[in-house]
Amino acid sequence: MAVMKFGGTSVGTASAMKQAIRIVAEENKKAVPVVVLSACSGMTNLLIRISEAAGESRLDEAMQMAGDVRLHHLSLVDELITDAQRRERVRQQVEEYVTKLELLVKGVDIVGELTDRSFDSFCSFGELLSTTIFAAALEDAGYDSQWIDVRRVMVTDRHFGTARPLEAVCEKQVQEVIRPVIDEGRIVVTQGFIGSTEDGHTTTMGRGGSDFTAALLGSWLPSDAIQIWTDVDGVMTCDPRMVSEARSIRVLTFSEAAELAYLGAKVLHPDTIAPAVKKNIPVYVLNSHLPDAKGTVITDDSGILEGMSYGGLVKSIAVKKGQCIVNFRSNRMLGQHGFLTEFFSVFARAGVSVDMISTSEVSVSLTVSDTDGIEQLAEELGRMGEVEVEHHVATVSVVGDNLRMSRGVSGRIFSSLKDVNVRMISQGASEINVGFVVEEADVPKAVRNLHHEFFSGDDMQGIFDRPAQHPAE
Repeated sequence: MAVMKFGGTSVGTASAMKQAIRIVAEENKKAVPVVVLSACSGMTNLLIRISEAAGESRLDEAMQMAGDVRLHHLSLVDELITDAQRRERVRQQVEEYVTKLELLVKGVDIVGELTDRSFDSFCSFGELLSTTIFAAALEDAGYDSQWIDVRRVMVTDRHFGTARPLEAVCEKQVQEVIRPVIDEGRIVVTQGFIGSTEDGHTTTMGRGGSDFTAALLGSWLPSDAIQIWTDVDGVMTCDPRMVSEARSIRVLTFSEAAELAYLGAKVLHPDTIAPAVKKNIPVYVLNSHLPDAKGTVITDDSGILEGMSYGGLVKSIAVKKGQCIVNFRSNRMLGQHGFLTEFFSVFARAGVSVDMISTSEVSVSLTVSDTDGIEQLAEELGRMGEVEVEHHVATVSVVGDNLRMSRGVSGRIFSSLKDVNVRMISQGASEINVGFVVEEADVPKAVRNLHHEFFSGDDMQGIFDRPAQHPAE
């Protein structure tokens, strides 16, 4: 069986939900799936704005936006559900959720403070509404399904906004709550992103929470596959907004996917698929608008990888903008034990994460996110040596299979960048990443040149696919 997660754009409209239902129905022919849904596209952002307005005592504005939440979901009900009795029942459920949302708005307005706990409660309504409607629409289309409140099984700690599951408790609950429904042959529809403390307070799991939920459920059941349905044809060789000839990658290893995500590519965040890695469950990234497109499978299964990857094969180009280079120089570094420990403790105290780094006997160059606190950090480093900060730069990373040990790959990378000013190069212990830094203005040229160098030929068909075309509206 598969765990199928649909993102916001895959359930944001009535037509998108109908398409998702068709995809679920096709999977149901093989085995009963578990369906995990995000909130409708844009809904979580709207709920955040409602929470902020309530916390700032802008009551009328918050209530008006809550009305927009009501209208959007009621219109979905009217478009998706044909049975009059079922439609009226679901409309009442939507009204109940939105009434609770409005009561929360008024409560926060009265107290005059938006707490982390209240914020998580606001954010939970998107998933609760989308899944309620989707489960009813599945029933209306003739499929036996069961809506399950994921908070019954996703029991978390009390870190509101970034909650983490209590795995032993959760796995037990999954076997008691979800497994019997699957065994009865009913499609399970549940939420991503949200959970609950042991004493019943709603939590959220932060960035990539819905993907994380899908991976966790897939590992606890366990499942044969985890499908992430989105609006692109899998993971791409680069950002298609920069290079229109970008291709979809058929197969990635878990390490390559994690590296790409860390380096700025729009790929599943490595934390979200860690449960799948642990159980070696393949993760498929698929396009709900074009379900026949092959998409990308992320796996370490040698059978799937055979013929789809080899040493020196470049898979993708990742870009992370909004960076700055911190150049540091001090003669005190020369032969002095512990100096770098002191140096990096400055970043640790400031809570600043270092991305790329290059060192010599008396200097260190590194990249960090360009935030307001960089100047203060540079001032503290200045007490230890000479500091220069270069703003408006980006990291560009070439990721693939065993690049570091493959002869000629680095030469091809940097020969393709002969007309781009490379400000810094970093190639460390990773065997799958060669990274460098350029000015932000040079990013499009750098990416285009690299993509032409590594992906312009037709000799790797089957490993990379040209994106399928969306059907005419």
